[in-house]
Formats: sequence, structure tokens, C-alpha cells
Amino acid sequence: MSIESPHVPYASSSFLRLEQLTKRFGGAAAVEDLTLSIDGGEILALLGPSGSGKTTTLRLLAGFEGPDSGRVILEGQDITRVTPVQRRFGMVFQHYALFPHLDVAGNVAFGLRSRDLRGKALAERVGEALRLVDLDGFEERRVSQLSGGQQQRVALARALAPEPRVLLLDEPLSNLDPSLRERTRRELRAMIHRIGITTVLVTHEQEEAFDLGDRVALLADGRLEQVGIPDELYGTPRTPFVAGFVGRSSTLDAIVRRRDDHGIAIEVEGIPWTLASFPREAWNSAVTDRAILVVRPEGVRFVESGPGVLAGEITERRFTGALTLYTMETEGRQTVEVSAHPEAAAVGDRVSVALTGIGAHVFPRAGA
Repeated sequence: MSIESPHVPYASSSFLRLEQLTKRFGGAAAVEDLTLSIDGGEILALLGPSGSGKTTTLRLLAGFEGPDSGRVILEGQDITRVTPVQRRFGMVFQHYALFPHLDVAGNVAFGLRSRDLRGKALAERVGEALRLVDLDGFEERRVSQLSGGQQQRVALARALAPEPRVLLLDEPLSNLDPSLRERTRRELRAMIHRIGITTVLVTHEQEEAFDLGDRVALLADGRLEQVGIPDELYGTPRTPFVAGFVGRSSTLDAIVRRRDDHGIAIEVEGIPWTLASFPREAWNSAVTDRAILVVRPEGVRFVESGPGVLAGEITERRFTGALTLYTMETEGRQTVEVSAHPEAAAVGDRVSVALTGIGAHVFPRAGA
């Protein structure tokens, strides 16, 4: 099997599946009842804040940790109790773990020596792996002579050289300077898709998850909040956590006055607003009149004062280029971020806002 197409025998739907995985440490659940399906050749990004369970999930996939319950299924085979070596997964660690006393070829070859590759066969495999990551000709370079981005690619080549069935990436770009990350993200995504290997990566940075992942699985407190393409997580969040974590947003107290198939009517500080679309799966059969409105900066706009508008004062202005972010404090002492033209308002101005019809999501308030 050529490492240029390691995914070919496995390019079927649900190539890799996690079924109701649970892992506890000292009685606390790091991962709880996690179920995920990953297609062959797909890049899945595990996104979440610190302590959300994403690194533990990656370790469960790699076999470095065993679950308390649940299964890991690869190509229909239960590999939950299979050792890391037998799983044949490649892993790139956060700090790359390159050996400074070895040259590039020596680092890439390190994981191959246990497979009895020697001489010409070993050199050919190393060269093939380096060509995959566009480092052909770097065999004799010292690790200390490489840039951060090049070191990251050496680590990737070392992970790919043994022809892994799955590639696992743990915060793969965290050691790079911010100026290099965007370019390296594009290169890494194109590289992985060119190779075609099924990939799971861990990151706490939303931009990185959105740039690299075909889909993104958002975790919180060890549980899966939502999985989907970036557009879905941003545009149709299923929970208040997703709505608040993904992108910029403001959260306002609201009261539900009506909810039916045509939409939901709410009041915010006595101002009536109606949303035609809302996450119906977030509302169970219990009746509640307490809710929260999560609204994006583009979900509100400045308008003339009058009925049906929310009034307040501009307390902060942040120039971001074509548009500017304004923070408005309402008369009820809540804050709303508004995205508008740079000359739309100034700090201290009295303004009014209304919904634009996009970027607004209503959820039941917890405990209501």
C-alpha cells in the first residue's frame, strides 16, 4: 500500500466511530456518553474550552487511555482494547517531540526502524513521506535549522511514514507564531486532503477548527454539544453554549409570549420581537416563559428611536476594518454588540437597535 493513498481501503462512510465513550478520573467525567461518526478521508476538529474533554477523547482514540465504558470502532471492528501500536494510528503531538540530535531523515525514520525497514527501502519511505509534506531534499537538515512550520511538517511526515490508518493531531499549530498560523492552516488542510487520510485534530481555537475541519465537534464538560460543518454551528446552534462559544454574540434576558409553528414571539426589556426561526429541538414539552436571546453583532442594527426598538448608550467602539463593533448598554443594564459602519456612532451616543432577521437565537433559560 502506498502512503500516497493510505485511505483507499477505508474510504467508506463511518470509517471511524466512537460509541457512548465515557472516561472518569477520580469520579469526575472527562468524557461522558460521547458518540461520533467520522467518514473515511474526513478531517474532524474537536473544539472546546479547557477541560471540555477533547484531549481525553484523542487519547481514547489513540489507545493511550482506556474508556470506562463505550467502544471505538474502526472499519466495523471493535478496537477498544487494541494497543496503540496495533491500531496503526499516526499522531502529531503539540510540541512535535522531534529529536534535536537527529537530522530530518533520522526523525522521520525513527518510527520505521521497529518495522525492520533498512537501507534503500528505509530511505525510499523517508523520501516519500517528505515529498508528501513538501520537504523533499531536506533529509540532511538539522531540526534546529528549520522554521516552526517546517518542524511541524517533519512531525507530520514522521506520523505519515508508517502508513497510518488514521492521523491524530493534538493542537498542531499552537507552537507557531500567529503570523504563520493562517498560512500553515491552509497548507496543512490541503496536504491532508491531498493525502486523503482520515484525520481527527484537537484545538481550542475556533478559527483553527473552522479552517481545518470538514466538520467540527464542539465539546463542553465532556459532552458533545453539536457536530456539523462550521456554517451550521455558527448559523444554527442547537444549545446556548454553542451559540455563545462560536463567534461573537450577546446574551439577553427574554420572556416568551408565544411559540408555534410560525415562530416565537419574545419580549426583551418590554420590547416585543418576533423570530421566524428558532431551534425547536431546544424546547421540550415543558411550558416556560423565561428565555435567553443570543444575538450576533450582525443580528441587530441601528435604527431610529420608536416603538419596537431597544434603546441604550454606546459604551465602547472597536474598529475592525470595513465594519466596527459597538457595545451598547441598554436601559436594563444589559449589553449588546452591534456590527455597523465605522461612522455609525460614537462612544456616549444614545442609540436604538432592532433585529435584522438573522443571527438571533432563542433558548429556554435553565431552571425555568
